[in-house]
Amino acid sequence: MTVQLSDFQGQPALRLRAPDGAQATVLLHGAHLVSWVPAGGEEQLYLSPTARYGEGTSVRGGVPVIFPQFNQRGPLPRHGFVRSRAWQPVEQVVRGGCAIGVLRFESDDTTRAIWPHDFSLELTISITGRELDIELAVTNTGETAFEFTGALHTYLRCLDVLRLQVEGLQNVAYEDAVLNQPGEQWGDVLTVLGELDRIYFNVPGPVTLREQGHRVHLSQSGFEDVVTWTPGTERCAALPDMPDDDWRQMLCIEAAQIANPVRVAPGEEWIGMQQLRT
Repeated sequence: MTVQLSDFQGQPALRLRAPDGAQATVLLHGAHLVSWVPAGGEEQLYLSPTARYGEGTSVRGGVPVIFPQFNQRGPLPRHGFVRSRAWQPVEQVVRGGCAIGVLRFESDDTTRAIWPHDFSLELTISITGRELDIELAVTNTGETAFEFTGALHTYLRCLDVLRLQVEGLQNVAYEDAVLNQPGEQWGDVLTVLGELDRIYFNVPGPVTLREQGHRVHLSQSGFEDVVTWTPGTERCAALPDMPDDDWRQMLCIEAAQIANPVRVAPGEEWIGMQQLRT
């Protein structure tokens, strides 16, 4: 079918709309989901009003695709290189009450100069009702195996990050980048006091963000870890693409694969998914 492109902040994008009114917008730049509005609901993703767009940039907010390296945990550019590159639209369709968009990224000479492997990525966005599914498929199209880490770096919009709670992480071990030390979530809820940057390892089940009048349930498959992040006052003030006080309006809860890199043999495929439901 023909994919109908629209415009978002001067960038080509797919706009998805389900029969029940659920909507989403995903940029071709980075296959970056920048908006999700459930049926009868409000915007659920945080997107910085001063975000930067265009070739070579990464958009602050939404859902960046992190591949093939998480953060600076390796020799590659921070968070890899696919979030700042153009993807190709593959499909835009309404099927079974769901609006679905599919984008693809394939290795080329410029990616092989950074990371010497052949691969294909496919990101599938599916919305219906009050549910969003994000699926990342990684295929090894080369002749040698490779390993990668990555994430769906989901920025959730909130009323006030200092007043929300995150449930589902009790007794889970984590690495705290702010304190530079390991820990374990003893309480039944996680609360935010300021800057927060943690990797929770081998999270056993769904996670829920809950605040007055608002909640989001997050579940995942394929991904084993969960990252929680908000920059706090000082770090946010140092970010050129985010207003100083906006850190209180967002919390990242990311489906991630960090502790145990994924190994993909030639011709094989790995699939990871994050599902959000309000």
